[in-house]
Parts: sequence; C-alpha cells; structure tokens
Amino acid sequence: MTATAPAASAPSTTAPVTIYYDGACPVCSAEIAVYQRQPGAQACTWVNAATCAEEALGPGLSRQDALARFHVRGADGQLAAGARGFAALWRALPRTRWLGRIAGAGPMPALLEVAYRGFLVVRRLWRPADAALPWSRELIADLRSDHAGEVGAVQIYRGVLALARDPALRTFAAHHQATEQAHLDLINLHLPAAHRSVLLPAWRVAGWLTGALPALFGPRAVYATIAAVETFVDRHYAEQIERIDAQLAAGNVVDAARLTALRADLERCRQDEVQHRHEAEAALPAGHRPALPTRVWTALVGSGSATAVQLARRM
Repeated sequence: MTATAPAASAPSTTAPVTIYYDGACPVCSAEIAVYQRQPGAQACTWVNAATCAEEALGPGLSRQDALARFHVRGADGQLAAGARGFAALWRALPRTRWLGRIAGAGPMPALLEVAYRGFLVVRRLWRPADAALPWSRELIADLRSDHAGEVGAVQIYRGVLALARDPALRTFAAHHQATEQAHLDLINLHLPAAHRSVLLPAWRVAGWLTGALPALFGPRAVYATIAAVETFVDRHYAEQIERIDAQLAAGNVVDAARLTALRADLERCRQDEVQHRHEAEAALPAGHRPALPTRVWTALVGSGSATAVQLARRM
C-alpha cells in the first residue's frame, strides 16, 4: 500500500525572514508582540537580542548592534537595519505588505530613517545605553561628534570630486576621501548605532556643499578650505585625547584596555588629519595669502564646524 502524500501547502509569497528585536525595551517588545499575532508571523523567526545566545544572532551582527537598532535578516542572509528593517518586516507579513512596498519606494527609506533615528533619541529615556559600555556620557557625546564629522568629511571630498576637473586636485580628493572613510569605519566600531547623530542627513548635505562650493572657484579655494577644516579637526581630536588621558590617569574607567585602544584610534585619526592639512597647505603657492572672499569663507567653515560639533554632541 502506498502512503498518501500530505496535501501541498500553498507556496509562500514572501521569503522567510529573521527579526532581531530588543526584548528589554518595553515599547519595542509591545510593538513586536503586535506583529507576532498577525497572520504569517509563524513563518518568521523572532530573536530576542537581549536574551538569546550569541550564535543566534548569526554572522555580521553583534549583540550591541542588535540592541542598538532593529535588524531583519532576509533569506539571502543580508541584514536590513533601522527603517529598512521595518520595511522588510512589513513586506513579510500579508497584512502590512502594502506598507512595506511604500516604505521601500522613492525617498521613503530616507524619510523613515530620519523618523526612526528620532525614536532612538527618545528611547534613551527608558532604555539607557548598555551598562557594559565603558564610555561616559561625555565620551559618547564626543564620539557622536566624531562620527558626524567623519560623515561630513567623506562628503566634503565627494563634493570636490563632483565638480573639480583639475587632475591633481582630484587625486588629492580621492586619496583623502579613502582615508576619511577609513576613519568613519573605525568610529563605527566604537560608537553604537543608537548613539549616532539624528542629524546625519544634514551633516551629509553640509559636508558636500563644503567641498563643492570652493571647487567652483578652483583648487586654491579647495586647499584653503581643507586646511581650515583640518586645523579645527586636529584641535577637536586633541582635546578629546587629553580628556581620555585624564580619565586613564585617574583610573576611574570600567575598561582601561578598551579606552586605551580607543585613544590610539583617535590619535591615529588626528595624525591623518594633520597630514591632510600639511598636504593642503603644501599645495598652495609659497607665501600665498588667500583673497578676502576665501578668508571669509574659511572663517565661516571654522565657526560652522564648531557649531556642528555642539549640535552633534547633543543630537
């Protein structure tokens, strides 16, 4: 007798996804509970990042990042974070699939990401930073400003490359952009995503304009701008390093080894920025004195950088 095969179930219209959420956040948990009650939720894998085993997070996702931002892993293993993660979750559930499609269209991902970052700021009221993090509130604010600054720095050189045609300037900009991207990647390792500035879209635009506008007026204007920016950044990093040295000397830190490693990374960034300034200054003619418009512009760049740091420290 031949056994009767079970009836085939209807094919799924969506790829299975794995959802990583912060079960220690009461608001997050309540929202996830709503999704888990929806039809189709049983096809998803739900992982409480606050209590799961480390291996349950899968490749490329640390517990710190999983708790800092909402993540969804698709069937292809790729991670979507923040607003894009919610869009992926919505597309996986029949009742919200239409919302997921809207959330992934046109400018919606960028707009929703701004809103999500705003939520992360408010979330700090009831879900403080991981207690295991050795950074003080002041140092987290410093790192937030560093991260915002490196985001802006990458965009400065993108702005230069968008408009500059001088071969030497383009080579200068491409080389420095790669260094600034390496700095940004380094700061990303030290600063949890939940603590990054909610104004990152504004810093990207401001950075791009800081590079593009002087590029309209030629290489000398760009080199003068870079020299002014790097003078400020050198001082900014040096002040942070002095504060870290004071903390290490006082011995009142949770993890001295980790803080020492952070100090070394910040000093490496500072030294690169000093080198950038020297290269920009060397590219200007000997004895060159910028014209009045350039001097006014570089003064604005310096004061604007200081204002941006203060905003980034808070937001």
